[in-house]
Amino acid sequence: MKAGALAALPIALAAALAPSGAFAQDAWPSRPIRFVVPSSPAGGTDMYARLLAQALAAPLGQQIVIENKPGGRGNIGALAVAKAAPDGYTFLVSGNPSLVINPATYRDLPYDAARDFAPVARGVVNPLVLCVLPELNARTVADLVALGKRQPDSIAFASAGATTATYFGVRLLEDASGARFVHVPYKGSGQAYQALLGAQVKFMMPDIGSAIPHIRSGKLIPLAVTYPTPMLPGVPTMADAGYPESDVNAVFSVVAPAATPRAIVLRMNAEINAAMKTPWLARKLAEAAFIPVFETPDEFAATLAKDRASWAAIARKLGIAGQ
Repeated sequence: MKAGALAALPIALAAALAPSGAFAQDAWPSRPIRFVVPSSPAGGTDMYARLLAQALAAPLGQQIVIENKPGGRGNIGALAVAKAAPDGYTFLVSGNPSLVINPATYRDLPYDAARDFAPVARGVVNPLVLCVLPELNARTVADLVALGKRQPDSIAFASAGATTATYFGVRLLEDASGARFVHVPYKGSGQAYQALLGAQVKFMMPDIGSAIPHIRSGKLIPLAVTYPTPMLPGVPTMADAGYPESDVNAVFSVVAPAATPRAIVLRMNAEINAAMKTPWLARKLAEAAFIPVFETPDEFAATLAKDRASWAAIARKLGIAGQ
């Protein structure tokens, strides 16, 4: 995993880099900032956005308002930010779908993920965990695969949407193992958890951060993770279980509308990276199994390009590219 080092950019330098007049006259930020989350509350993206908003309020001197705009597999919220004024008061805090998966799986995306956003901060990587209801007779990945072969197309799993990592992880497991399950997509992790905990479906592959409370309460049984974490000691990785193909992760990142002043992008990047190193937020991120990644905007842009290529290859492999 790439985690480029970032020295905190002094605020004075950021101001000096501002375009003539715009940054100084507005004294950014001079009013509340909006974080648009293109998914429902209770998921990992929403969790990260709210932690970040709380941590940034003091250093930026402004309240950060969270606006959840779920729907369209992340496209509704992403489109709203793509069309927003590039004035530094609207940012998109998004998971993989809006930025790197949807471009690979939609034939007619209502925005251009590469051109319509200014990369701000990579944010965090959050591994996934394959977990089942206690009532399902599976305590290992091998058990689940055996059920999916013995009873094909009969065991249902939930996802936060058909273009999310929570969906692709299971699809890749099916592709590698020959097991077949029934996919039931929901509008975000919140609804998916309601269905899972209500036993409407039998398993799910959510991000670890949002799953931890349910695992600790005994409501869900973890079978494997996509990346080792001290939050779930003793739980094998998907690679350990024999399915490295399913080692996909959720990523929660921050972008702004294209043409947002470079000085604002640099300042926000510096503040986000600095905030993630503070004891309070570092502890909160660790508790949610969020792995911070400290990249500059340019490094993040390069990572996005690589991720889009990787997800495009996955979509082609599964036969769901350009649908």
